[in-house]
Amino acid sequence: MESSPAVAPVSESSGFSQAARSIKRQMKATVENVVGRVTNRLVEYAKVDPRISYPSYKSLDEFIDVERLKALDGILTKQIQEHIRKREDQQFHTGTLTVDSKAPKRPGSRVIYLAKSKRPFSYFDLNKSELWERSPDADEFPELMDLIATFPFKKTARMIIMYDDSGNAVTAHRDHPLTKVRHEFIWYRTNLNKPFYMLNNKTGQRKYVESYTAWFDTCNQFHGADAKPGLSVSLRVDGIFSDELRAKIPMPQYNQASTPSLWACVSA
Repeated sequence: MESSPAVAPVSESSGFSQAARSIKRQMKATVENVVGRVTNRLVEYAKVDPRISYPSYKSLDEFIDVERLKALDGILTKQIQEHIRKREDQQFHTGTLTVDSKAPKRPGSRVIYLAKSKRPFSYFDLNKSELWERSPDADEFPELMDLIATFPFKKTARMIIMYDDSGNAVTAHRDHPLTKVRHEFIWYRTNLNKPFYMLNNKTGQRKYVESYTAWFDTCNQFHGADAKPGLSVSLRVDGIFSDELRAKIPMPQYNQASTPSLWACVSA
């Protein structure tokens, strides 16, 4: 008589541990949502210069070679598509400060790091150039790296490409809640296809970016992108602006995070 094949016993603790992990994830998400709502409310009470109105952004097109940027569109698209075929990149995470706490925080976008931090990532290291070094992925985009070298920075730090071929919207979010922190960066793109906007959540007004570049307040207002079929791309370089560029920037007496919006509003 043949013996029956051995059947692995089902562990009762296995089902219990799965349920425990699920409950833990739900509790963590609930706590994050509550913290996000409270933090958003605190930011909304922060004092800003009365000349500022939201939503707003400052175009930096006059400070870069826009024609050279536009000329990169075709080759950059091909390079990103080739990159995607070779590997899967880290998902973009909006953080907890979303305008809708229940909206997706990993909407589908992915990030290619052209520079990587020498230590575990902290959002508040974005402008610390000594902590960032060129990544191996940067070698796949030589024309782009050459262009970045002409941008008005004294030093660069984080450099990323954000791409999305999922067709999903990017949930409107704040990057951080610290009004005393001003990050100097250039958000840019090689075409105007991505429907990227700033949002005043109090009024519901959206201001879509119409330029190829932008510097914007990532703290006192929300930003996001509408859903768009096909591949959409935007890029960002963080660092320390050149002395020449800094000399043109009006500085608020308080709420340093609002600096881009002050510049946008007083120069309008």
